Amino acid sequence: MIHTKPFAIPKDLAKRAWKEVKSNSGSCGIDGVTLSMYENNLESNLYKLWNRMSSGSYFPQGVKSVAIPKKQGGERILGIPAVEDRIAQTMVKLIFEPHVEPHFYEDSYGYRANKSALDAISVTRSRCWKLDWVLEYDIKGLFDNIDQELLMKAVKLGSVIR
Repeated sequence: MIHTKPFAIPKDLAKRAWKEVKSNSGSCGIDGVTLSMYENNLESNLYKLWNRMSSGSYFPQGVKSVAIPKKQGGERILGIPAVEDRIAQTMVKLIFEPHVEPHFYEDSYGYRANKSALDAISVTRSRCWKLDWVLEYDIKGLFDNIDQELLMKAVKLGSVIR
């Protein structure tokens, strides 16, 4: 009897995600598992992660909180996911990003592949010589305040467009 998984995730996607996560280095999460520890049993770890994600039984671990000092004083809390959760997040990114990326405005720079804050500054500098006005805005807490129902409709539409 052949059983199929509810989510069609290619097995090689876990390896691609691992390579990306490993290349970014980073420290361990709340579980204390380092990149080298995860790599010691890599094939088995990636298979288990793929299996849980494909079957819909994957749940991320808690996030390790680390206080980082601010230049102006005080601290901000940085959340560090476990290595396995970073791999899972990267797998989702690798599937999701190509479908949503074409829908962004060319001038959107935040959290986009191959677009950095320095790119945004470069464009801003060049435009300052052409225009005598500047418009800047930032939506604080966007994902805390966005209509989740509309967001999920957009995500579903993006997955249908494939």
